[in-house]
Amino acid sequence: MFDTSHAAAALAEVIGTLVLLAGVVGALEVVLYLIFVRWRKARLGLPIMLVAPAVVGLLLLYVYPLLWELNVSFTKMSLRNFVIPGFLGLTGTKDIFFGLQNYINVFTLPVLKETSFYQLFGQTVLWTVINVFFHVTGGIALALLMNRKLRGRNFYRAMLILPWAIPSLISLQIWRTEYNQQFGAVNQLLGLAGIPAVPWLSDNVWNFVAMIITNVWLGIPFMMVITLGGLQSISHEYYEAAEIDGASSRDSFRSITLPLLRPVLIPAILLGTFLTFNNITVPFFINQNRLETSDILVTGLFRAAFEYNRYGFAAAFAFVIFVILLVFTILYVRTTNALKGAYE
Repeated sequence: MFDTSHAAAALAEVIGTLVLLAGVVGALEVVLYLIFVRWRKARLGLPIMLVAPAVVGLLLLYVYPLLWELNVSFTKMSLRNFVIPGFLGLTGTKDIFFGLQNYINVFTLPVLKETSFYQLFGQTVLWTVINVFFHVTGGIALALLMNRKLRGRNFYRAMLILPWAIPSLISLQIWRTEYNQQFGAVNQLLGLAGIPAVPWLSDNVWNFVAMIITNVWLGIPFMMVITLGGLQSISHEYYEAAEIDGASSRDSFRSITLPLLRPVLIPAILLGTFLTFNNITVPFFINQNRLETSDILVTGLFRAAFEYNRYGFAAAFAFVIFVILLVFTILYVRTTNALKGAYE
């Protein structure tokens, strides 16, 4: 039977924690008001008070879990050693300090049963590059088409945005069904063209292709909306002047459209790269048979943590992925000058 006493105790603990947090934020607001508004009469006193609750929330929801995960990465914490880690595994209920060995194991031992970090990294790079390429090219092409004067343009826009508007879990469940080798609509359509059935969910290569097709279908609408907004902000006077000078449509696209879309496309591509690199829903649902050749870094991390219960190892693995994304972001920003406008 369901134990209501434990549920009531858990609910009371949650409510008590929320009340405590509200009290802490309230006390912080009073202190900030007294310091910056009443005493120092600072010009930025009110903005500081308004930002303070968000800072507290970020510290609790992001910084603290990140530090806790870093602490776990230096321990042997697993299902066998499922204890309170303490500080670096030295001050908990059991000595589980492991030093840097978890980080060494990420690069030297199989991350999954037979797959190494380097294979997962290569598959992730291939997955990210292919998806982002088709997201950007497909999104720009559709945005250029939808920016023209077409009959029923609003209807077409709504239909193209539909894959992005549908909850991804529902879309992926449908896609996984359609990839069924015997009864799926994809193979039935291929059969009409005389192409034999493809083992989308059981073959290593075809499963990876199925993942890419699904994610491209899901990602193009996002890039199309971003690009379409940028196109609509470009004045038609530029194109009229280029037409007077005898420039072709290709010249106008290369010399006017792309340069003016650059401030929109660069952050969109960066965001799309992050979303694709860390996309766990598509590989998790489409890789129904858990083929390691179709896994990427984040799905490998999920399996290491929640299927193989290697918590310390998974924490180190997560920080390796974090460093990879951090290095990519720094290089991308420096190469493209993505933040140049912020300093001008």
